[in-house]
Amino acid sequence: MTAISVNGRDYPAPKNPTVVICIDGSEPGYIEKAIEAGFAPNFARMMHNGANLIAECVIPSFTNPNNLSIITGRPPEVHGIAGNFFYDPATGKEVMMNDPSFLRAPTILAGVQQAGHKVAMVTAKDKLRLLLSKGLDYAKGTAIAFSSEKADKANKAENGIENVCDFVGMGVPDVYSAGLSEFVFAAGVKLAETFRPDLMYLSTTDYIQHKTAPGTTIANDFYAMIDRYLGRLDALGYTVLATADHGMNDKHHADKSPQVVYLEPLFESWLGKGAARVILPITDPYVVHHGALGSFATIYLPEGVDRESMIHKLKLIPGVQVALTREAACAEFELPPDRLGDLVVISTRHVTLGTAPDKHDLSGLTEPLRSHGGLTEQRVPMISNRKLSIPAGHRLRTFDAFWVALNCVEA
Repeated sequence: MTAISVNGRDYPAPKNPTVVICIDGSEPGYIEKAIEAGFAPNFARMMHNGANLIAECVIPSFTNPNNLSIITGRPPEVHGIAGNFFYDPATGKEVMMNDPSFLRAPTILAGVQQAGHKVAMVTAKDKLRLLLSKGLDYAKGTAIAFSSEKADKANKAENGIENVCDFVGMGVPDVYSAGLSEFVFAAGVKLAETFRPDLMYLSTTDYIQHKTAPGTTIANDFYAMIDRYLGRLDALGYTVLATADHGMNDKHHADKSPQVVYLEPLFESWLGKGAARVILPITDPYVVHHGALGSFATIYLPEGVDRESMIHKLKLIPGVQVALTREAACAEFELPPDRLGDLVVISTRHVTLGTAPDKHDLSGLTEPLRSHGGLTEQRVPMISNRKLSIPAGHRLRTFDAFWVALNCVEA
């Protein structure tokens, strides 16, 4: 079959209907604990008979950079999405990075559709839908893309489908609920049964993982739900490959209060009030479950400030794991330099980074803080219902997901 080239990587036309799934925030322990408790027999079977691997997500280990890395098959230095949120020096404004104009690379789904195949994409939150579906042509009748959050607003012109809630048999779930992710899976199964896409991408939300640790009743129930849908997709004959955009860790003190390094007060003490601008790329419209506290930050400094002296000071702060210049961070983590500040800071496993205490609304943290963004959330599962043959020595990354699903399934 003719290979489809997207962003310099070749993908064969799907031999078998294939679904790639991003289980948002899925630290490997969630699946392991659910299996141990008897909640996930399909996961257990897939991992035993198919493939059970560990991959590395991109840094920052946030939702947008990793979903776009998966859908383009490349790291942020290629596709340009380095966070959920960034500072645009050209406009002097801090903005969400969810407009398709920010995406600098075509998607694998668009390339597969252009090659004459049917594709589908369902994501939990609408913030990702436009980015993930960029380039799809709904007029051809061979593409469908919508979000759980705005399922009732879907239409033929903008999504390739209408009356989605009737189609799935579910109402629009609350954005802060497990139901938002279940809608993704229910829709994926319904599309597999009816539309029968050759290639499909499903992406969930990490609300549950932010709230509960692996092995808890709520987490096990959530993965039992996922497990049931994986079994149905497998029974429908799909090659299933499931990975995650990032892991998740406790980020709190022993007394359950959030453990935070607030960066603005530090830079005010070093440079003066308002001299530095701290950007937290985890920021998005849905901060109730994490309070915009993650483990990655970028800082814009006034002209003439010695960056190395700032890095030296940052490295002395307890809870800071990495402090790098823009150039060093881009080289290390494959990031776009024009969308980062002068410095990059990454915190340790159980610590988050904030701007200033009065700038974070933590009233929605009804459970001790769990979050992500750093190196300690980089290890994620990559599981398939098919045996895989990965080339020896290949560093497995989450953005390899489509390449693995289409190139590495054993005959």
